[in-house]
Amino acid sequence: MSEIAMMHTPRSGYRWFVIAVFFCFMLLHQADKLLIGPLTPAIMDEFGITMTQMGAVTTGALVVASILYPIWGYLYDRFARARLLALASFIWGATTWLSAIARTYPTFLAARASTGIDDSSYPGMYALVADYFGPNLRGKVYGLLQLAQPIGYLIGMVLALMLAPQIGWRTIFFFTGGLGIVVALVILLGVREMPRGKAEPEFEGMTEMARFRFSWAEMRAVLGKRTMWFVFLQGFAGVFPWNVITYWFFTYLARERGYDESSILLTVAPVILILASGSFIGGVLGDWAFKRTTRGRIIVSSIGVLMGAIFLYLAMQTPVEARTTFFVLMCLTALFMPLSSPNVIATVYDVTVPEVRSTAQAVEYFIENSGAALAPLLAGIIADMYNLQTAITWICVTAWALCFMFYLGALRYIERDHHALRDEMGRRAASFRQTMA
Repeated sequence: MSEIAMMHTPRSGYRWFVIAVFFCFMLLHQADKLLIGPLTPAIMDEFGITMTQMGAVTTGALVVASILYPIWGYLYDRFARARLLALASFIWGATTWLSAIARTYPTFLAARASTGIDDSSYPGMYALVADYFGPNLRGKVYGLLQLAQPIGYLIGMVLALMLAPQIGWRTIFFFTGGLGIVVALVILLGVREMPRGKAEPEFEGMTEMARFRFSWAEMRAVLGKRTMWFVFLQGFAGVFPWNVITYWFFTYLARERGYDESSILLTVAPVILILASGSFIGGVLGDWAFKRTTRGRIIVSSIGVLMGAIFLYLAMQTPVEARTTFFVLMCLTALFMPLSSPNVIATVYDVTVPEVRSTAQAVEYFIENSGAALAPLLAGIIADMYNLQTAITWICVTAWALCFMFYLGALRYIERDHHALRDEMGRRAASFRQTMA
């Protein structure tokens, strides 16, 4: 921390320009990534494969992403995050094109697995955002960014339903891959790096600050925090429902509930819009609760997973002919399901020092995907043995019940670990002021 970084405070308008760029990156990237769900029936028909084989396609990409999370996280904490994000966007475009030209199932499986390389690039983006916005605003900003995931899924679904039958699923991949190249150029030319820790309240008003460098000792200290243990555990279980619903729900509606393409669009589109709003609502509620108690984000998260499990179970038990009841229950599921997502990210940064935040977030995502990478394949196996209703219901409900228990554990330690971070930031700011005096 001996080097000095100049503290150029970005104008408010520029900060929101950066958020707009990152929102577009996430929106288009998620649309490309999640296209595989709505396109699953067409891809299965072309290659003549089973649900288990199709589940392996998604699992392959998730396994690659899981392996690369720690590597991306370490690189983000060592080098310029904006440039690495531009590289990730370029890789997104290139690997999607490889998927479009694959002509056999084995080559498509390999090409689709390669798309996982850039799927593990988000920790650097979230860490960079944390240096533009202070702790009391991060939940809202992360919630705003995470609006992009469900809206991206909706865009992907529209592309799959409206355009793919006319121009083919391969052309859709060529189109979304090209957008990745464009976004890479925008990030490279338009997004500036920020000094790590710049937005921490202890450094407010300072024109210079120490340049924090990655430290293995600090990383080991993060891994020793009890709050992070429970964050890791809930992450392992918490992504199972997202991956199962994302990659199999479209097929479930078509094959087990008898929905045609227009019925699927009319049912899923409102649900996705509510899901999108749930991310932002969760961030707002988390920030509101955090200002009142450091346990606030965890409380909001625990309510989200509990209510999401209850409403999803009720929806999946609804008879096929009761479409209105099913729709209402899925809307309620969609409202509660994403409440925890922005709050988990903000919680990680509430207890970790700036120079290891990307790595800490990457480790959390690595643990998430290490388990959840198996979710699409596991769902496919259960669906082949029983049906998709059974697969979706029991994987999701079991995972969310475990998350609720892990959040109760995090509630016990979050206050201590949060105050420890604030004390450390205060000591660093005081030490630097003495050095500069």
